[in-house]
Amino acid sequence: MNEPYAPIRDYALIGDCHGAALVSRTGSIDWCTFGRFDAAPAFCRILDATRGGSFSINPAGEFESERRYLEGTNILETLFRTSSGSVRLTDFMPVGRKPGSSMHDYVTLEAPFALVRILEGVEGTVPMKLLYDPTSDYGRHRSLLTTMKGGVTASDGTQLRTGIDFHVYETEGAAAQIELHAGDRRELLVYPAMARVPDIPVQQLLDVTRAFWEEWMEYSRYGGPHDAAVVRSAMALKLMTYAPTGALVASPLTSVPEAIGFGRNWDYRFCWMRDSALTLYALSVLGYSGEARRFGEYLMVACHASYPRLQIMYGIDSEAELPERSLDHLEGYAGSRPVRIGNGAYQQTQHDVPGEILDWAHLQRALGSRPRRRTRNFLAELADRTAENWSEPDSGLWEMRGEPMNHVYSKVMTWVTLDRATALTGSRKQKRGWRRTADEIVETVLARGIDPNRGTLMQSFESGDLDGSLLAIPFTGFPIDAGVFGRTVDAIREELSDGPFVYRYRTDDQLEGGEGAFLLCSFWLVDALLWLGREKEARDRLDELLAASNDVGLYSEEIDPDSKIFLGNFPQAFTHMAVIRTASLFELFEKEGVDGIRGSNTSRAKQLIGATSGPMALWDAFRQSGRLGRFWSSKQSMLKL
Repeated sequence: MNEPYAPIRDYALIGDCHGAALVSRTGSIDWCTFGRFDAAPAFCRILDATRGGSFSINPAGEFESERRYLEGTNILETLFRTSSGSVRLTDFMPVGRKPGSSMHDYVTLEAPFALVRILEGVEGTVPMKLLYDPTSDYGRHRSLLTTMKGGVTASDGTQLRTGIDFHVYETEGAAAQIELHAGDRRELLVYPAMARVPDIPVQQLLDVTRAFWEEWMEYSRYGGPHDAAVVRSAMALKLMTYAPTGALVASPLTSVPEAIGFGRNWDYRFCWMRDSALTLYALSVLGYSGEARRFGEYLMVACHASYPRLQIMYGIDSEAELPERSLDHLEGYAGSRPVRIGNGAYQQTQHDVPGEILDWAHLQRALGSRPRRRTRNFLAELADRTAENWSEPDSGLWEMRGEPMNHVYSKVMTWVTLDRATALTGSRKQKRGWRRTADEIVETVLARGIDPNRGTLMQSFESGDLDGSLLAIPFTGFPIDAGVFGRTVDAIREELSDGPFVYRYRTDDQLEGGEGAFLLCSFWLVDALLWLGREKEARDRLDELLAASNDVGLYSEEIDPDSKIFLGNFPQAFTHMAVIRTASLFELFEKEGVDGIRGSNTSRAKQLIGATSGPMALWDAFRQSGRLGRFWSSKQSMLKL
């Protein structure tokens, strides 16, 4: 890999549920968007080491660093150690609560749109160097900087507010050098022109932000194995929610390559219906209901924008048009062109998406959320269209950009659409028709989706190749024979696995270069082994996967099995959803054995968190946890912002 680029696993994520930033182990912020995940970044060095711009803070000489998130928060703390002393750097994006919001309305944030960095001398004396180099329009323009009393202002209105004296250089941004002694503290605050920065001390911003994250985490009901990984994954998923609408982005980043030096680079700063439904399942089994309510509202607005067609993804403000274009002035991460914004896959047909939505709606109904008539009518329309079109080919779960095929996973999910619809909505006539079509789908999949020679499921009716999505089929409740599924799992272990890691497929997808192993599929293989009762192998694989996260518990989309280099956008909601799902399956397995994890998402969720889950149920669980006093303490801190 080119040296100017930090390894993807060296980054940590901070954010405010509006925008996000990536901080490297060396204290450099190489990506930062304010106000919206899909906004043009103030820093995007991760996409071009020369033009992208960054904000770096680190010791002037040789140093070592270690870092962590403050417990129960998304506040990052990096400790730099040198031969002369040590310094602590705290990074976060402040959050706040709308005045008068209830304790359950924890997804409604009013953030000041700022980036805060706090330097503290821990011991000795450490010379520090700081470089502030913002750019605009994805690095097309280097911001014209001007020093002012108390900071630096940029030509686009972005400001750095600090008591540190910076010197502006014509081509290298603004730089400063300071010596930090034990007990010294320096504060730096970056905010864009549209920011609503309150005139309150930075320490109070820190206290309020910490209280917010601690309170949110207190609502988790999880008490199963691998608690640390589950907590960090939940916190990462929460960071990827867009507070104003309830949308969930697949990743806060664009165009980190799936193969270094090639063009498999995609913009994931949008809301995929599938990813969101699966993510909300993961949050639901932890006891969170507010995110599901907000997403339901977003879903109806987004689908109206493209009516009568259901898209696979929408913008975070429900935008239906997401045209894809290349930014040719950027060299891409480690020279991997092109950098893309927008995503042309929004025009694809993927038959599994209605199934994910109906499955999620079925889960929400079982947990006590009654869908409105408008929602039920919408779900019935999805089922009717699925009944008409299920036999047509599609682009599949992995969004292959070649000719559509009859993907087996997609066919199974059309069955899910009709199966869940019969339980949720529709007239008697509709229900009878949906059930007949669902039975026809089962017969077709079992007749055409199983390889007649080796008795395994196939990627598609047209191809006998294997596919990682097949590992998820029994968890839908689809009536698949355990012998067929067992042979499929063994074949995937043999042909698609490399150690604990699993590739999505080996099929020619008509794209340049290869790709890494897909971490979602790697966790799905663990789930599949547990479904088959192979507990020992499942546990061993899970231990290896959990050890493959970076030092602060985050995962990318893909990984190189040999070098453990992270590939693809980072962090990835799909992967962190899978961490929670797999851990919850082990929790169920320990209680109920194989029978406890079979069936549908709804049956598993009901076992994990009870038959109902609403505001009062959450409040009762919270009250009984013995943490009520801590909650009210954080509540008072919230009201100060």
